[in-house]
Amino acid sequence: MSVKSQQRPMFVTVTAVRKLSEHMARITLAGDDVPNFAYTGPDHLARVFFPVAEDFRLPVTEDWWPELQAMPAERRPVMRNYTVRRIDHARGELDIDFVLHGDTGPASKWACAASPGDRIGVLSDRSEYEPQDADWQLLVGDETALPAIAGILESLAPQTNATVLLEVADSFTRLELAIPDGVEVSWLNRGAHRGAEVINVLRSVTLPEGKPYAWVAGEQKLATSIRRYLVNERGIDKKQIYFCGYWSANRPAYD
Repeated sequence: MSVKSQQRPMFVTVTAVRKLSEHMARITLAGDDVPNFAYTGPDHLARVFFPVAEDFRLPVTEDWWPELQAMPAERRPVMRNYTVRRIDHARGELDIDFVLHGDTGPASKWACAASPGDRIGVLSDRSEYEPQDADWQLLVGDETALPAIAGILESLAPQTNATVLLEVADSFTRLELAIPDGVEVSWLNRGAHRGAEVINVLRSVTLPEGKPYAWVAGEQKLATSIRRYLVNERGIDKKQIYFCGYWSANRPAYD
């Protein structure tokens, strides 16, 4: 069962920035309140608040959403959701991996220019990865799902039967992943339609016997088309599929 945090937003400060690829950077953030950041699983989401003015303020109570909406528009932080790639409660720091696509969105614009000393806000949200007693797993995502899938791979028990399909823009988006025995990872260059390359591969695959668990995330069309395929053409129960459209290609300003 997923657990939703009811914490307050907290300020964090950039302590390190490291490029992982041409299109992704890992940003380490530290703060006095990070030891209290609730973390429940390898795809744990954080709500991230980016400043739009020098007078950078965050909501101060657990009833943070009305507070945020009540702020004047010209000072209201921009909020986006990102996966916590690593957290160290003892050291009071966490890592978030950002897809870099220039100034076309507020998060990417911030991440492209981020340097030690910069300050943003984070709020713990929740984890959704729950394979429970599944006999085999299917993990599917695009660039924006890479941090979560990388974390899931690192959490797998030895000899877990899992297939990972990653649909990305090009070879420059690929990352080094920790791949356990029993896991097969395929990188697919995206075609004209999001999710189409994944479905083409799945049509040629004989799925294992037993209880499945599918975790699918990324752009909305990718997530919904793959879920529809798994349910309608492969007969997988909807209850055995987690899917999330992190963002929409029809809204390019939204990271």
